[in-house]
Amino acid sequence: MNTVDAARSVFSFFWFAGRKARRTRLMAALGALPVLAALAIQVQRWVAGAGGPDGVQIFSNVILAFYLQFLVLVLALFYGTSVVSEEVEGKTLTYLTTRPISKTAIILGKYAAYAAWSAILVGAGVLLSFLILASGRLGDPAAWGILAKTLIVLLLGLLVYTAIFTLAGTVLKKSVLFGLFFCFGWETIVQYFPGSTQKLTVMHYLKSILKPETSGPGGLLSFLYVRLEPTSVIVSVLMLLLIAAAALAAASALFSRREYLFDE
Repeated sequence: MNTVDAARSVFSFFWFAGRKARRTRLMAALGALPVLAALAIQVQRWVAGAGGPDGVQIFSNVILAFYLQFLVLVLALFYGTSVVSEEVEGKTLTYLTTRPISKTAIILGKYAAYAAWSAILVGAGVLLSFLILASGRLGDPAAWGILAKTLIVLLLGLLVYTAIFTLAGTVLKKSVLFGLFFCFGWETIVQYFPGSTQKLTVMHYLKSILKPETSGPGGLLSFLYVRLEPTSVIVSVLMLLLIAAAALAAASALFSRREYLFDE
């Protein structure tokens, strides 16, 4: 079986297994929080009557901020680090690696399955939140454009962060601790550094993609753009894809060569 077919088989197995996984239910509950928040905000707006910020502005400044700065990071962290670590901790790695499939296919297949579940959880929450808050502007193409860009950026974020944490889970025993520091230390703080230092974060490129339509007073997520020196959209997309590909290639190479001891 070639690598592509093997990766597809691994993907199918873990995709269907993910439906019953406790992790999926937990992440789904977490993903429901912004939807409930959007519903509460919209009810308050209906009770208050006319006036106040537009629903799309609330979606852009509150809901998107929650996903971009927190939920995407958390989903990627716990799905990505578990690609290898759950097999080691559950002592099932031997059964998985003795099958007639390459270790590269295992990494790629599990990564794709977990990234897909993350994308569904995020996409469903974002769409529901948008429909609730933008109910008065559903006929406005500009509002749908904001939703489309939001989904693209969040999907890119999931793909890149999940790849990074897949690599971390392949080489580090305490990969979750590293991931927490990376998410809420490095990514959260360094993105606001002036100069080229901020370009050492994934968040810089994600925000650079959002930036072209968000400048100006009251712009989309304007509070996140303090000291941002945006990279062009094309370069940002290429950098994100390059980071994801490099992380997956490194994870596959290391996983193929490393021996894992269950009694560590």
